[in-house]
Amino acid sequence: MQAICDFVQSAGSFDYMQASATRTASETLAGGHGVCRDFAHLAIALRRCMNIPARYCTGYLSESGEPEPHALDDFAAWIGVYVDGRWWVFDPRNKTRRIERILIARGRDAADVPLTQTFGPNKLTQFDVWIDRLT
Repeated sequence: MQAICDFVQSAGSFDYMQASATRTASETLAGGHGVCRDFAHLAIALRRCMNIPARYCTGYLSESGEPEPHALDDFAAWIGVYVDGRWWVFDPRNKTRRIERILIARGRDAADVPLTQTFGPNKLTQFDVWIDRLT
């Protein structure tokens, strides 16, 4: 199961500046770049081609436990894969296991569980995510 995530990670580079709300899984593969949503869609598509049930997961990803300097906590996408009677978490963007994920929603793809859904003109002026570990 990890081999598909390894392939997706090697096939593209993560780049916030390349984010596109309309990028398809095949465009991610052909273009060689994307954001976590794009990598999740590509990994889901490849698993479904093999008749392996997969779902899109979205939530917050903490950098807790990552060596300094690290990026700030962020909103993220990963996938769930159904194998041997249970759902397993896989992250096609990040190459290392993360200590803390906070699941907000799951669906077939990002259209089922968007980060935001707005109507009419809008402008996001600030978006901050912070996660504090409880002891």
